[in-house]
Amino acid sequence: RPRSHTVTTTSSSFTANLSASSSTLAYDREFLRTLPGLLMVTEIVLGLLVWTLIAGTEYFLYPAFGWVMFVAVFYWVLTVFFLIIYMTMTYTRIPQVPWTTVGLCFNGSAFLLYLIAAIVDASSVTKELDSHNYNSWAASSFFAFVVTSCYAGNTYFSFISWQSRTLQ
Repeated sequence: RPRSHTVTTTSSSFTANLSASSSTLAYDREFLRTLPGLLMVTEIVLGLLVWTLIAGTEYFLYPAFGWVMFVAVFYWVLTVFFLIIYMTMTYTRIPQVPWTTVGLCFNGSAFLLYLIAAIVDASSVTKELDSHNYNSWAASSFFAFVVTSCYAGNTYFSFISWQSRTLQ
């Protein structure tokens, strides 16, 4: 005698929303016209200058410049990552992440560690240390302070955004 089999399938709302939202990739070109967007692009360009100016020298012989390289490369990669997140509006697809808090923590830590790295960089630049690398290290020190001020600006904007979210 033939048996009857019933198969029931269910779909969770999470997978339905994920498949519906991931089918289109948003692009927010207006982000680059905002002050935080411009600061982020400036951080990327000048941060690249900081670590390439140091990487072109024998920085590995001096531990202070190794620290500066770590901070510059680490925050350069993360800033590129966050720029992609903001440009593709990925933050709208992952509402479980408190993006204003993440942005505040990221920009605040970048400001603090870049400030320390810029001071270390500037205090380590001497003609006696290695004269043929002097100009590169001096330039990297200048740009490190400029990038630090950009991260300070973005920290301010992140704080304003975070504060407005917590008051709601």
